[in-house]
Amino acid sequence: MMKRFCVVAAVLVCAQASRAERYPETNERQHMPAKDHYAKPAGGHAQNVSYHGGQVIRSARVVSIFWGPSWGTGGADSATADHIIAFFNQFGTSSHYATITQYYDGSGNIQSTSLGNTAWFDGSAPPTNVTDAMIQGEVNKYLSQAGVTWDPSAIYEVFLPRTSYSSDGTRTSCGGPNLYYCAYHGNYTSSFGNTRYAAMPYPSCGGCQSAGFTDAQNFDHFSCHETREAVTDADGTAWFDRTGYEADDKCAWSPAPFVHNGFGYQYEWSNAAGACVQ
Repeated sequence: MMKRFCVVAAVLVCAQASRAERYPETNERQHMPAKDHYAKPAGGHAQNVSYHGGQVIRSARVVSIFWGPSWGTGGADSATADHIIAFFNQFGTSSHYATITQYYDGSGNIQSTSLGNTAWFDGSAPPTNVTDAMIQGEVNKYLSQAGVTWDPSAIYEVFLPRTSYSSDGTRTSCGGPNLYYCAYHGNYTSSFGNTRYAAMPYPSCGGCQSAGFTDAQNFDHFSCHETREAVTDADGTAWFDRTGYEADDKCAWSPAPFVHNGFGYQYEWSNAAGACVQ
C-alpha cells in the first residue's frame, strides 16, 4: 500500500493528520503488540518520532477503573489493584516519565506530574469477551457517577480480571482466540467531550509477560506503555515516526523490560538521545 508523506523543512509533518489517516491499515486505537506480533521498527529503531500537529496531554492524570469483583477487598486481585495504584502514585514524577517531557504541542511541553491517581472499583462482572464498545461504556459508567467530573486531561484506564479478555475487531488480548495485543489506548467522543482511555487486559499469557515479572509488574509494563503514549499522542495526531510507531512502540519488547523499585517498566524512545532509554 502506498503511503504518502508531507515534508516540511525536511521534517515529516502532516498537520493534524492521524496515524489512521496516514496508515489506513491501522485504526484509531493504538495497540501494544504481543511479543509474536512485535516487529522492530525499520532501521533498528534509528528514526526519531516526529510531531504531526496534534495534542499532547501536558499535565495528565490517570483514573484507574477496576472492573470485576476480584479487584475489591478480599478478592483474588485485590493486592494487584493496590500495586497498580501505588505504581501510578509515583510514576508521573519518576525519571521513567520525565523522558517524555521533551515532547510538546502548540501549548508547550509535557510536564512531570503526580498524575492525581484516582481509583474506582466496579464490582459488576464483565463478560468474557470485552469489546472496545464495552470498554468505552465502562468509562462512561464511571463518568456518570454522582460527584464525578469529566477531565480532558485524564486517561481513563480500564483493568480487566483474568476471567475476561479484550477484543478490538478480530484481534484479541491474552485469553482470546486471536492474540495480537497486550493493551491499547485511544480516544472517543462521549457526551462529555473528547475522552482518552485505555484497555488493560489481564497478562495471562506468555505473549504479554516479561521474564521474572509478577502479574502486577506486567500490568505496570502495560500502564507505563499506554500512559506515556496517551500523553504523547493523545488522539493519534501528535508524536510518531514515519512507520507509524509511537514512542513506546519503538521500545516495546527490545530492550527487555526491567524492574525498578519493585515496579515494572519498559524503555522509552528519546529523540534527544536517539535511542531507547530507561
